[in-house]
Amino acid sequence: MNNKINNQRRNFLKTTGITAAVAVSYPSFLRAANSGAINKASANFQADVEIELSMDVTKVQIFKGSKTRIWKVQGKVLKGSPSIVNNLTGTYLAPTLHLQKGQKVRIYLKNNLPAESILHWHGLHVPSEMDGNPMYAINHGETYIYEFEILNRAGTYWYHSHAHGVTAKQVYSGMAGFFIVSDKEEQAINLPKDQYDLPLVIQDRSFDSNNQLKYSNNMMQRMQGFLGDQIMINGQPDFVLPVENRSYRLRLLNGSNSRIYKLAWDDGSPVTVIGTDGGLLESPETIPYVMLAPAQRRELWVDFSDKAIGTELTMRSIPFKGASMHGGMMGGRGGMGGGMMGGRGGMGMGRMSGSSLPAGGDYPVLKVKVVKKAKSNDSLPSRLTSIKPLKAKDAANSTNPRTIALSMGHMSALLNGRSYKMNDIRPDEVIPVNSLQLMEFDNNGRGSGMGMMMAMPHPMHLHGEQFQIIKREISSGSEDAYASVSKGLVDNGWHDTSLVMSGEKVTFLKPFNDFKGIFMYHCHNLEHEDLGMMRDYLIK
Repeated sequence: MNNKINNQRRNFLKTTGITAAVAVSYPSFLRAANSGAINKASANFQADVEIELSMDVTKVQIFKGSKTRIWKVQGKVLKGSPSIVNNLTGTYLAPTLHLQKGQKVRIYLKNNLPAESILHWHGLHVPSEMDGNPMYAINHGETYIYEFEILNRAGTYWYHSHAHGVTAKQVYSGMAGFFIVSDKEEQAINLPKDQYDLPLVIQDRSFDSNNQLKYSNNMMQRMQGFLGDQIMINGQPDFVLPVENRSYRLRLLNGSNSRIYKLAWDDGSPVTVIGTDGGLLESPETIPYVMLAPAQRRELWVDFSDKAIGTELTMRSIPFKGASMHGGMMGGRGGMGGGMMGGRGGMGMGRMSGSSLPAGGDYPVLKVKVVKKAKSNDSLPSRLTSIKPLKAKDAANSTNPRTIALSMGHMSALLNGRSYKMNDIRPDEVIPVNSLQLMEFDNNGRGSGMGMMMAMPHPMHLHGEQFQIIKREISSGSEDAYASVSKGLVDNGWHDTSLVMSGEKVTFLKPFNDFKGIFMYHCHNLEHEDLGMMRDYLIK
């Protein structure tokens, strides 16, 4: 373990008087802090599945010519079915992991990188020391052992690097993959399975003339978020999805660092959504397009049964407003309209970022070609599952929501006016365990204490259990941007990430059950996260 980081955390726990309260949640941390040892497998944890994941520097053949140097996670099954780990060749993506609800999993993470790193299980409900907090980052040659039970309902989850200050670069270099959970309820539904159930991650990347990944972290791209020049599907360029003329389940993940997609079919067909971050919806929702912010997942039902062999379709990201940063005196009387950064015409930083695919622009994302006649088909169920709605009156703070104010100024990205620091949990960031909390993301530019503010959307993510969105409110002056995305927002179901447009407030209910300890909340624009738009909260 990185003793400097762990000793900082240990001193914090000691000086704040909460060491005893969280010791039960931090056995591995306390051992590491006291002895410098890496955490050990627990004798009383009877794993159903054991997996070894190694983080390595390697090269893959993505284009013709030179291989591309990447940081890649590679996996193998030590105990359990070999189908649990699907290593993906010819791509920078990490293995796709397939687990069942109720399974107990032990994962050995080995770091062979020339840097410290750690993996976060995005969307999973796990103990705090198994969540991938940056304080647990391991150095080259070290191993971290995860042990947790799969408590989540069936759904499309994922995992990625969460190393402090360099998450964006490490994820961009390849350290992210799908984590797909199944359960008996889902398996009993007549949904497309096997080769008709397809996880698809959408990312944007830039490459130089020698096929090497290009990533810059200048001021403009730290504030806007990195935008690549090329769309990659499952880590492959110029991707074409071959399909039969039948129905498919497409599990879409936005694995981009910062790019937000407004996805629509080029022939005008509506989009049918059957699942969100936390699994299936109660019933399908048909909408004209679907918004997909970084880290969000949307499961689609797509039926190609009326398409002739040879038909080609393209899913595009179509234009929307408010995608790029603009400046202004946020909250000040009258504001500044386009602001000093955007200038007349609202060019904003999106078009100044250097990408040939500007934020909020129009460009192809996924090409589909019908290549084969199907022998069978599935019908879309009218009802998928049951979801118990959370109620504001049951929240511990039903009349006093916890506000997370989002704000950006010159070289600052803040939550409630604070940048990320270890050992800096404030009283309003302490939450009782086994409580339901009423919370809100407020993107009206307040909370920084700075005059010159910069407005843009933020994909906000909370670690731990999924939450339910109960309402959205738009401030005056932000209606046009919101109207350009509103029909593609799917707020029903369970979520771990919410797109919060500029001038918007999103209110939600989040349970904090089972596990004490430290968890994170942050913007999932990864450049914003690394810039400091991230905080810890303590469950005790």
